[in-house]
Amino acid sequence: MNVELNGNSLKLMTGDITKQATEAIVNAANGSLLGGGGVDGAIHRAAGVQLLEECKALRKEKLQGEMLPTGDAVLTKGYDLPAKHVIHTVGPVWEGNAHREEQLLANCYKNTLQLAKEKEITSISFPSISTGIFRFPIKLASEVALGTVVEFLQRYEFGHVVMTLFSDEDYEVYAKTLQGIMNASDKE
Repeated sequence: MNVELNGNSLKLMTGDITKQATEAIVNAANGSLLGGGGVDGAIHRAAGVQLLEECKALRKEKLQGEMLPTGDAVLTKGYDLPAKHVIHTVGPVWEGNAHREEQLLANCYKNTLQLAKEKEITSISFPSISTGIFRFPIKLASEVALGTVVEFLQRYEFGHVVMTLFSDEDYEVYAKTLQGIMNASDKE
């Protein structure tokens, strides 16, 4: 599914985010930035050991050894990935506090898009942040993610955003949500 917004494009697809050739891909990272399971582990494996080394240096120098806070975003090179850059963001772990966790998830998308814009990146691929081992409900996550991305693309000239979803089931949830958002904006 593809939509045009303010001269920008938003595409939904299923696939492997490590194979995306957008300028940047987004890593649903853990706060340590040292790799892990799911998308985070896959990106670290595909990018090679240089990514881990840059993340260690970034953590030591920029974060003074602290964890990357939930909702924040940082940029590294892509190394062995087709993408030139990786933007790492830490999604919230679902604990049932919907309002707080929705805001933290929205911050992941907002801060990532803002960082990409500042670095003049014009194409980016996102996974469905926090919906794997962090257990964020997929329908709510799709509403937060797409609502945030659509609002950003309606406001700014950016380029191309891809939501790279893990399964056909996730794609269907995101497609239904996006259709609802587009129908609502057509009525305004």
